Amino acid sequence: MKKVQIEQFYTRLREANPAPTTELHYATPFQLLIAVILSAQATDVGVNKATARLFPIAPTPEAMLALGEERLLDYIKTIGLFRTKAKNVIATCRMLVEQHGGEVPANREALEALPGVGRKTANVVLNTAFGQPTIAVDTHIFRLGNRTGLAPGKTVVEVEQKLLRVTPDEFKKDAHHWLILHGRYICKARKPECSRCVVIDLCGFRGKTV
Repeated sequence: MKKVQIEQFYTRLREANPAPTTELHYATPFQLLIAVILSAQATDVGVNKATARLFPIAPTPEAMLALGEERLLDYIKTIGLFRTKAKNVIATCRMLVEQHGGEVPANREALEALPGVGRKTANVVLNTAFGQPTIAVDTHIFRLGNRTGLAPGKTVVEVEQKLLRVTPDEFKKDAHHWLILHGRYICKARKPECSRCVVIDLCGFRGKTV
């Protein structure tokens, strides 16, 4: 995709959704971090149902630590990999309290040192909680980058690096949200809804359904 096409691509996504954000429900950077950890191999809808009960009881790292791993399981047992996630959440809360004064760090190295936090989770937190121009690449964005020709790559990191390179600065802060929402609701894995796509003429996908 050429530079002028990429600018048009993002311009149209912005016109369709001027203020995009995550579909995970949260009130603080800590709650966002926990929600993103829980969202691995789970739906945002499922995570939101669990955290609607969990966050009023344990809204801070200190309260989550006090809740403990066994009681935490009761709140998140409807989510995939809940035992591993419970262990990671409690360990992360302990590190936040002991090493960061109960605050979520706003830098990648410190975030990725937390249990259950990888590059994608760190990117989501840095972008959504702290407004940094990171682009977290999940399955939707990986598919979109390759399918459209926006940022083709064989690995998640390769697609992320290409997106950061080709995305104009004015769009970088919101690019993650536009792309994930477009991939989730329009450019779906099995049957993309090309008839509803605002960038169909810019897309390089040969299997367009229109």
